[in-house]
Amino acid sequence: MEHDQVHPRPQMTRSRWTDLGGTWDFAYDDANVGIDQGWPSRADVFDREIIVPFPPESRASGIGDPSFHPYVWYRRTFDVSPGDRTGRLLLHFGAVDYRAQVWVNGQIMAMHEGGHTPFSTDITSVLVEGEQVVVVRAEDQPRDLSQPRGKQDWEPEPHKIWYHRTTGIWQPVWLEPVPMVSIASVRWTPDLDRGTLGLHVRLSGQPPRPLRLRVQLSLRGVELANDTSVLAHQETRRELALESTSISLEWAGMTTNQARILWSPRFPNLIDAELTLLDGDETVDAVTSYAGLRSCGFADGRFMLNGRPTYLRMVLAQNYWPHSHLAAPRADALRQEVELIKEMGFNGVRIHQKVEDPRFLYWCDRLGVMVWGEMANAFTFSPDAVGRLTREWMDVLERDHSHPSIVTWVPFNESWGVPNLAQSEAQRDYVRALYHLTKAIDPSRPTIGNDGWEQMVGDVWGIHDYALEGETLRERYGSFTALAQTVREVRPHYRAIAFPDAKRRDEPVMLTEFGGLSFAPSSGERWHGYGTVHSPEEFLARYTELIDAILDSPAIAGFCYTQLTDTEQETNGLLTKDRTPKLDLASIRVATDRHSKAIPGDIINAIQYAAEVTPFEGA
Repeated sequence: MEHDQVHPRPQMTRSRWTDLGGTWDFAYDDANVGIDQGWPSRADVFDREIIVPFPPESRASGIGDPSFHPYVWYRRTFDVSPGDRTGRLLLHFGAVDYRAQVWVNGQIMAMHEGGHTPFSTDITSVLVEGEQVVVVRAEDQPRDLSQPRGKQDWEPEPHKIWYHRTTGIWQPVWLEPVPMVSIASVRWTPDLDRGTLGLHVRLSGQPPRPLRLRVQLSLRGVELANDTSVLAHQETRRELALESTSISLEWAGMTTNQARILWSPRFPNLIDAELTLLDGDETVDAVTSYAGLRSCGFADGRFMLNGRPTYLRMVLAQNYWPHSHLAAPRADALRQEVELIKEMGFNGVRIHQKVEDPRFLYWCDRLGVMVWGEMANAFTFSPDAVGRLTREWMDVLERDHSHPSIVTWVPFNESWGVPNLAQSEAQRDYVRALYHLTKAIDPSRPTIGNDGWEQMVGDVWGIHDYALEGETLRERYGSFTALAQTVREVRPHYRAIAFPDAKRRDEPVMLTEFGGLSFAPSSGERWHGYGTVHSPEEFLARYTELIDAILDSPAIAGFCYTQLTDTEQETNGLLTKDRTPKLDLASIRVATDRHSKAIPGDIINAIQYAAEVTPFEGA
């Protein structure tokens, strides 16, 4: 795979695709008259231009209007080469916030709801000679609190911890020519116990006759599997045994070959995959993909990676940019974000109230950063809100299942969307239901029911505590006895950490939000934070103090520091909003990555390091 330009869908790529980003015609439709007046077939109503995929609220779009505009329209033309007319032509959207309708050459081709999830449409049947026209209408109601919106504000100006909205197209748009019958989706599920890689492939339709599917897996040029099967139906599942190596995880039997194939933050080994659909000896379709062989779970109060305890050192990331909002300002900004996380000593990131661009997850996969995948929550509870979030969350689970970097799912944060959780049995049923639905769809990863407080169901107990003194954290979490007392008696944010009937078994306890340190604001500065410091030296000392208090606790299995970057008025980042470090990155790394926890996971990392410095050889 070419690393300089990452495909918008990195785990299922074809060599031929056309980026439709750039200048589009654009119009506001505040009176919501566009459909009645036939805008899908008109060019005269588009009175301005926008740079796609940047939202119109952002300066990067060329518009920079953050006021309320619930209905927006896009239009552009494109050409189709003769070679792209021989099969089918797909039009892909990475994400459009929130509802989208798509017309091609005046014909409605797609309708989609969900501001963070992708959709595609086959536009072959409406292609015309010469120039093609695509029109998109996006609806994003700024005051609709039942809409999954994350931290997008519903007020005209951002307040407290919320920020400017992202309306309409904010991830890539692209064209992709495919054959008449093509590979529509690829899903990987590793099984370390059996030493296999599970594969689920779905075709675009029922094949007219049995075809063959050839799957070739390799790691650093060494073949691990070459499997060919007959595919007579639209879907197939395979368990691919990995040759040339053994994946047994018995501690006494661990070998260098076994260790070096596993994915981990220090050594993010990715298995390259080539999938070829064959009709006899003729290639019908071909895609490239990748997978990571790893397991994640929990046992004995610890997070387990590849069967061994691993201490999570995470940072909270909004992944929001001042000039482009939720959209990355450029493709390499996603890689830079991951590199900065690693450079500061973190081995994981919690993407906060946002479903991140797949290209960001690609860099987490490739560079080695564990990810907690979190849903963008709604803020009210109603049947409509339940249905909206549940449908979109299922699409998230489908889109991101194969990324080895994702090690935990977080459908709810701080009771957002379930504001009366303590008194409402219906809201508690909702949290329980979404937890169990997530586990039913993906039993391979831990899932948190409600991160932060009001624990009732989940594989990790995540606690948010912005105590500003290390001594306070030691008093609350410095021992198993202190932790038990804190869970029973302390309400760090005026909410119970756990409900009385919640019984912890061996789930890990982590401080999944803490810190939030800011430099003292200047007079008149818009500011939101949890504590202030006055110099870089004081900042580093306070940061180290808080980290040390957590690392010294035998009862805490990991942490997530708030936060990676400043985000509008939330000025509590380790980096400024333009990604300038507030402290020396090496100093942050020393504090973050202090090896006070000599647990077996660290020993495995040492084995993997020894494996990495020598060329891979088959067993």
